[in-house]
Amino acid sequence: MASNGIIPFQVSMLNNINYENWSIKMKALLEVQDIWEMVEKGYNESQDESNLSQAEKDSLRDSRKRDKKALYLIFQGLDDEAFEKISNVKSAKVARKKLQTSYNGAEQVKKVHLQILRGEFEALHMK
Repeated sequence: MASNGIIPFQVSMLNNINYENWSIKMKALLEVQDIWEMVEKGYNESQDESNLSQAEKDSLRDSRKRDKKALYLIFQGLDDEAFEKISNVKSAKVARKKLQTSYNGAEQVKKVHLQILRGEFEALHMK
């Protein structure tokens, strides 16, 4: 471990078959970095900062920084194909939602296709 208290880590790469495992590992990494909340809940972006107190401005700046850190770590765990799916997002929360929709949807399609093939196999086997 580094002497400055930083824990080195390796980000798992997301591919077409490991979304569930990748998401568990990514959640753990983001929790260790104390930024999972940004991915799960996001933050309220102020439209007009001129009406905010200095404490509110500081809090907003901190939230933006934590969100970008989470988004950066998510980007680091993506291959080029997955990155292209979310490269235009502006927040970690939106990135997570897009990845969930993309990969969970694909997984459900695979399961349905497998069930169809199983049924066809059983029908052939019975003939």
